[in-house]
Amino acid sequence: MAKKVRLTRPELKRKRDALARFTRYLPMLKLKQQQLQMTVLEVRQHRRQAQAEADETREQIAPYRRLLRDTAGVNVEGLAEPEEVTTGTENVAGVRIPVFEAVSFAPADYSLFGTPPWVDRMLADLRELARREAKVKVLTEQHELLNAALTKIIQRVNLFEKVKIPSAREAIRIIRIKLGDEMTAAVGRAKIAKSKLAESEATVYEAEPSAATEPHAP
Repeated sequence: MAKKVRLTRPELKRKRDALARFTRYLPMLKLKQQQLQMTVLEVRQHRRQAQAEADETREQIAPYRRLLRDTAGVNVEGLAEPEEVTTGTENVAGVRIPVFEAVSFAPADYSLFGTPPWVDRMLADLRELARREAKVKVLTEQHELLNAALTKIIQRVNLFEKVKIPSAREAIRIIRIKLGDEMTAAVGRAKIAKSKLAESEATVYEAEPSAATEPHAP
């Protein structure tokens, strides 16, 4: 239910001050919205490219994955699992997002002479795939955070543009009309009072005997 507007001068000032704040703040919100929209598009493109690179590496590995059953006891897939994904942080339009930096793996401790020669190549490819998949994951997190922030900003822009600013302007219009009517009525009452006062004074003056017509004493 809409809040009833108080038709007073203090309320008019409050509404004018609120309108000034809303109109001053709206351009900043729109600028932030534009920055986030551009960044979301950039991150989406980077993620698409990173995903394509990961898919390309996965396709290169696919033909010789069956060889993983014959690695002379070396857990190649285990050695290809990241020990740590290092990320930094970046501030984009007030939103802190993770930034991919590096992936670290456990030392590849196995005998080079007791394993097939393709083990080294497979381990390198699997680690490259893990590195690229980690990058995709970080970019996906970036996209989710930025997209959520963008959604909130769009909601706030719409709130200011479609609700708060029009509501404040309408309230100001209604209050000004009411105050104007009151002023007009007050002026009208003042004129009537002045006219009645003038008529009263005239009546009193006419009722008083003129000094020129008073009879002289014998």
